[in-house]
Amino acid sequence: MNKTCSYGILGIGSCLPEKILTNFDWEKMVDTTDEWITKRTGISERRVLEKNEPGHEIGVKAAKRALEDAGLNAEDLDLIIVATETPDYLTPSMSCLIQNGIGAKKAAAFDLNAACSGFIYSMTVAGQFIKTGMYKHILVVGCESLTKAMDWNDRNTCVLFGDGAGAAVLGPVEEGYGVLNTCIGAVGEMGHNITLPCCYVNEAEAAKRQGEDKRVFWMDGSEVFKFAVKIMEYGTNKALEEIGLKLDDVKLIVPHQANIRILEGAAKRLGVTSDKVFSNIQKYGNISSASIPVGLNDAYRGGKINKGDNLVLVGFGGGLTWGSAVIKWSK
Repeated sequence: MNKTCSYGILGIGSCLPEKILTNFDWEKMVDTTDEWITKRTGISERRVLEKNEPGHEIGVKAAKRALEDAGLNAEDLDLIIVATETPDYLTPSMSCLIQNGIGAKKAAAFDLNAACSGFIYSMTVAGQFIKTGMYKHILVVGCESLTKAMDWNDRNTCVLFGDGAGAAVLGPVEEGYGVLNTCIGAVGEMGHNITLPCCYVNEAEAAKRQGEDKRVFWMDGSEVFKFAVKIMEYGTNKALEEIGLKLDDVKLIVPHQANIRILEGAAKRLGVTSDKVFSNIQKYGNISSASIPVGLNDAYRGGKINKGDNLVLVGFGGGLTWGSAVIKWSK
């Protein structure tokens, strides 16, 4: 392969659990209302895995749909990268579970955790393998089961999140199309604002959690909100400026779906109308690393993007991390 080859999305797919949890369902479980949730977050419902349903199974389904859309078989894959902060196991990795589930016996596999920025991080990593000619076809999956990590008594966080998976097959595309640029970054000094303990919980983290289970998700919503609005503007502009493009050149921005007020705030700072910022948060809530690929799939299937359109993907998440990408749609 040409060591400077262009790479892009050859196929895309998603899978959401069948179970739907509405705001009215939440009214029966915690001290909240549909009006409060909708006004503050824009979320009406979210998809939830059953207690005995593993997350990697929806990842397998999303992967198969992306492969079908790309017109490729699992045997064509050289590498699988799964972005997740909620793996079914620490080992085997979600990527190995999905590799087995789709029968991609030739593919190497590893997981990547950049929280909600994980899909863009994974695209960036995959691009290096493709551009150097080491690999030709790479499957990137954002797969999350955050509802399994929630404190269902914490009304500030439990109503925000859902489960889901989105997948994309990356590979060579015609010159001038595909992923034009990606930017990734991290602000580790702010990492304490979103935490999900695993093998270690210190006293400070334990004190944040009111229930007996100290290994649940916790977030300082106000601090994350301020970071998110600023970084979405910064990440979008940076990715465009580095390749000489402007917002006027962009057909659609597909951001991480965390909160409708964040999306509105970012749109205002960028000076764009709301119809230029894709949103499906009302249907799924925050599904972390799966948010952007699911959103991209919905936009593609809904006829909102066509071949030759310039898109911006932008996200932020725990770590704290952020990432942005500019894509000239090649399908």
